[in-house]
Amino acid sequence: MKEFEHVLSNIRACKLCEQELPLGANPIVLTGVNSKIIIIGQAPGLKVHLTGIPFNDKSGDQLRYWLGVTQEEFYNTDNFSIVPMGFCYPGKGKSGDLPPKKICAPTWHPLLLEQLTSVKLVLLIGKYAQDYYLKSNTTLTENVYSFEKYLPMYFPLPHPSPRNNIWKAKNKWFEQEVIPILQHQIRAILNE
Repeated sequence: MKEFEHVLSNIRACKLCEQELPLGANPIVLTGVNSKIIIIGQAPGLKVHLTGIPFNDKSGDQLRYWLGVTQEEFYNTDNFSIVPMGFCYPGKGKSGDLPPKKICAPTWHPLLLEQLTSVKLVLLIGKYAQDYYLKSNTTLTENVYSFEKYLPMYFPLPHPSPRNNIWKAKNKWFEQEVIPILQHQIRAILNE
């Protein structure tokens, strides 16, 4: 527990790329040593940067709907850890936020994930997390469609951003076929 607190404290104090961040460093992570499920997303958006609460936006509403959990369940660190690929808001790009800073995951993920020994499932939200952890040359759609081959450890998902409504409209199988299986997995783990 002491090592976990040490790692978490170091992440929250991190300023490795502060000069590259438009609003400065503000690492956002929500985790507990007993977490059963890890959500590895992209990077905090502006609203999350300002509030300090991960997925405190429309993306979070969509993600909780997909998972079939309440806000209370979602923010309970005995249930979920929320560990982004980049811990700080990277700034705005031409079509949405900039990519997560590449230094965060290799610097902090191994140290933190080593401490989370109760994990049963890792949700890989978006292409950055999938590329990093699945190490495959497949598209996000292929990863999500073939989610069963990554179980029992990983479950790849698209980003729940409203910007992905076009993707969801083109891939109706996702909410019809994948979401019920995801919800069943989540409920089974939370009820253990």
